[in-house]
Amino acid sequence: MTHEEFEPLVRTYSDTVYRVAYQALKNRADAEDVMQTVLLKLFQREEPFASRDHIRAWLIHVTVNESRKVLRTVWRRRVLPLEEWRDAPVFEHPEQSELFAAVMALPRKYRIAVYLFYYEDLTTAEIAGVLSVKPATVRTWLMRAREKLKLELSEPIKEV
Repeated sequence: MTHEEFEPLVRTYSDTVYRVAYQALKNRADAEDVMQTVLLKLFQREEPFASRDHIRAWLIHVTVNESRKVLRTVWRRRVLPLEEWRDAPVFEHPEQSELFAAVMALPRKYRIAVYLFYYEDLTTAEIAGVLSVKPATVRTWLMRAREKLKLELSEPIKEV
C-alpha cells in the first residue's frame, strides 16, 4: 500500500480502531498499541480491498483479534490495574457517564457486541463475522447486555 492510499484510511478509520480496542481492553495505552499494530498491518497489506465496507470490516476484525492477543498475554493476567477508569472520557451530562460506566462494567463479549452494534452500526451478521461466532450468539449477547443495562440503569422503586 502506498502512502497516498494509506493516509486517508488512517484519517477515516483510526478513531474506530482505537474505540473498538478500548472497548475490549479498557485501557488507553493498550488500545493505542493495538491501534498502531492494526494500522501497521493495514500498511503492509498487499491485497486490494473490494470496497470501503470491506476495509472497515477487515480493520474491526483485525482489531478484535489483536485485542484478544493482548488479553491473553501472561503480563495482562498477572498485573492488576491501579486505576481502571482514569482514562475514561469526560461527559457533559451525568447520564452519559452513568451509561458509559454501565457499559464498561459489562462482561467483555457483551461490551464489544453492544459497542459494534450501537456505535459502529454493524449488523449482527457482521459482528458475528468479526467475532467468529454465530449471528444467533450475537443476538443473545445483545439481549443479555440490554437486560443487564436495564437492571443497572433503572430507577430504584421508592417504598411508600
